[in-house]
Amino acid sequence: MATEAKLRQLADKGCPVYYFYSSERYLVRQAVAAAVRMLSADSDEDATILDGAAPELEQLIMAAGTISFFGTRRVVVLPEIDPAAYGSKDLDELCSTLSSLENAVAVLGSVFPLERGKIKLGKQAQKLQAQCKAIGYTEELAKPRPFELKNLMMERAKAQGATLPDGAATALLERCGEDPFLLENEVDKLCALSGYQTVSASMVAEMGTVSLEADVFEMIRMITAKNATGACKKLQTLLRLQQEPIAITAAMIGSYVDLYRVKLGAAKRKNYSAVHKDFGYKGSDYRLKRSAETAAHYTLPQLEALAAGRPTFYSDALCARYFTLTRQGQTHFVLFDDARTLRRKLDLARQLGIRDALVMLPEVEDLLEPLFAGER
Repeated sequence: MATEAKLRQLADKGCPVYYFYSSERYLVRQAVAAAVRMLSADSDEDATILDGAAPELEQLIMAAGTISFFGTRRVVVLPEIDPAAYGSKDLDELCSTLSSLENAVAVLGSVFPLERGKIKLGKQAQKLQAQCKAIGYTEELAKPRPFELKNLMMERAKAQGATLPDGAATALLERCGEDPFLLENEVDKLCALSGYQTVSASMVAEMGTVSLEADVFEMIRMITAKNATGACKKLQTLLRLQQEPIAITAAMIGSYVDLYRVKLGAAKRKNYSAVHKDFGYKGSDYRLKRSAETAAHYTLPQLEALAAGRPTFYSDALCARYFTLTRQGQTHFVLFDDARTLRRKLDLARQLGIRDALVMLPEVEDLLEPLFAGER
């Protein structure tokens, strides 16, 4: 995002148009507000705000053509304009109006969807973006990455005279997710709670707001650890907080999809960034990394069975897990291993005097930690 110094430099050069766009509404609002605040700093006159996806062109023309009583250029704001909401002719007129501004400076913001991790600009959006770039300043606002969010939180705390250590910032990110607006509110609340001193991880645990996504992921961790009591208590808490069952279910599905993506990526020896790109993932690398530890307790067949709604079973006689699968009228009996079954097989081999075992590393690489936990 453009710094205040950058915006001031553009204003001093007489930049007539500022256009900010992103997939995150919060970022657009923040950038638009920063530009308006800077442009209005030398004037006692309020900015003219034209709300909506497609403000009337007559309103824009009238606002842009009105001479300010204070001898400065009037600031006209279109905070959430959607170029696709205009017809081709009207968009041409909008671009023409922006190109002929004399008594005003325009600040525009747009929110566009992501497609395979990139902002998708339609034909109309491309046209407006190109026009604004030709006559003024345009900026695509990228969603902050986790480490950038942590730095932003720490800087916000510092600006208030408080300290937010790295550990507390990480805990806050895990609890609240990656919503910058929510994180800013939480930092402000925790700074006040600390008496504008040092925010501790315990303060975050006690007072920090927990997103539904974070709560459900914690519940998934409990399920994976076979902590049925803890998982049920977490579910009861969510229901008492009047979280909709359908929202809880959707978040659970999303968490298991994350586990599957991580597992599939590990099987193909791909890093989180590659998995993020291959699946057109709308979340962040951070969520995928957080899923890796839990994913290690599952195998691909297990996650595929969960995705298909099939229960899996354990056979002590076979030292394996299994499920049944029906395709094209034929029923298949599918055997597979996880850390538990492999550990059981190794223990049985030792009892029989078998000291060595041969396994294919790509098949068990992500199971090594739980498989040999506690061994030196």
